[in-house]
Amino acid sequence: MRTEIDGVALTVFAVFFAIVTVMGFVAARWRKPKTLAHIDEWGLGGRQFGTWITWFLVGGDFYTAYTVIAVPALVYAVGAYGFFALPYTIIVYPFVFAVMPVLWRRAKDFGYVTAADVVHGQYKSRMLELAVAITGVLATMPYIALQLVGMAAVIKALGLTGELPLAIAFIILALYTYSSGLRAPALIAFVKDIMIYIVVIAAVALIPSRLGGYAHVFAAADAAFQARGSGGILLGGNQHVAYATLALGSALAAFMYPHTLTGIFASKSANTIRKNAALLPAYTLLLGLLALLGYMGHAANLHLSSPNDVVPALFQTLFPSWFAGFAFAAIAIGALVPAAVMSIGAANLFTRNFWKAYVDPSISDAGEAQVAKVASLVVKVGALLVIVFLPTQFALDLQLLGGVWILQTLPALVFGLFSGWFRAPALLAGWLVGFLGGTWLVWINGLKPLQAISLGGAPFTVYIGLLALLANVLVAVVVNLFVGSRQPVQA
Repeated sequence: MRTEIDGVALTVFAVFFAIVTVMGFVAARWRKPKTLAHIDEWGLGGRQFGTWITWFLVGGDFYTAYTVIAVPALVYAVGAYGFFALPYTIIVYPFVFAVMPVLWRRAKDFGYVTAADVVHGQYKSRMLELAVAITGVLATMPYIALQLVGMAAVIKALGLTGELPLAIAFIILALYTYSSGLRAPALIAFVKDIMIYIVVIAAVALIPSRLGGYAHVFAAADAAFQARGSGGILLGGNQHVAYATLALGSALAAFMYPHTLTGIFASKSANTIRKNAALLPAYTLLLGLLALLGYMGHAANLHLSSPNDVVPALFQTLFPSWFAGFAFAAIAIGALVPAAVMSIGAANLFTRNFWKAYVDPSISDAGEAQVAKVASLVVKVGALLVIVFLPTQFALDLQLLGGVWILQTLPALVFGLFSGWFRAPALLAGWLVGFLGGTWLVWINGLKPLQAISLGGAPFTVYIGLLALLANVLVAVVVNLFVGSRQPVQA
């Protein structure tokens, strides 16, 4: 991949980045409320986003810039195994259709802003609320950091060096998020998604024709995997269980993250969420097309220092500089939208479930909004430090661990929406076993999310998040039976 500065690409990149920066600040006046000094307005956009805004916002923070970089990189490195992201983004939407409208109604009726608010309202347990809040913040930090990984790959492709360009981009993000709150990423998401669609359609239509067609692309990828003795364009016999459990576990975890729940809570109605559950699979088509870029990297005979460079290198090699600059801008802007929503979601958790719960219970609405704004800045700085001071590979492994963690909040958040049988001590015990047990399994497996299991036959591997969730639920059931169940008081 070229490392010298491409003036044309950099100019196009800068122009589009400047446009979305202006939009970020203008967003404070978009659907302007009486005041932004309220966490409902700053952190949830006034809970008034309709079908199309929610579609772009949730799609923007669910299908991130790192998705544009990481999914093709994974397919480039391991082949068909990397396609597990496709079925999980199909499985997730029936779950969203069935569960999220109920969760939205609970939050709307009682003024809840975060998942931990819902849990506290259901079970009246500060400890369980704190467990959910801490898990959400911990799982979000590396996810934000990984948006920087995607942006760093683009900055590297533009020929820029050092950490300063990345820091400047995130300072700009921090400023307009502080100013406009959730309205900024919601407005920018329109531009980001349109740009990404243009880039992907152009890539899958033109790149194969320049590489000899799709038949040659698949043949070249297959030959490359066979030459190095790993990966393949079809799943191996020992990969099926791992593939299936990764897809299922990732689907269950996807809408437990604070940033995806922020999009849900900001929706105007339960029907808006149902419509989005029907419309959002369009992004899965986009994801499938993006994944194919990994195979195209082999057909293009790219020489890469990291699989993360495969998409930027393809655009640099096969497109004119102006379109490469446009594509890099789309990827970078695609990092800003989810990073903004993630920092807002984490800030909401800190404000409502730590600061208000333990530091200043009588805080005013304006005070809440101010604490959330400052917390969002701190979260961004923390994510930037992760990238600057930790190896990228370590950040990737942390994100995998974050998926195992956030999955352990599902019983406390979801079970109470449909049943009053579980008590807080049982769910807290289950969370503790799932959280610590899952962390330990990931640790002993070299920070990888899969555990090998042998039941007398051929060994197979399973996603650790699902194993930890199973232990979580079993412990919660046993403890609940032991301590006795009672109907919790609703709040």
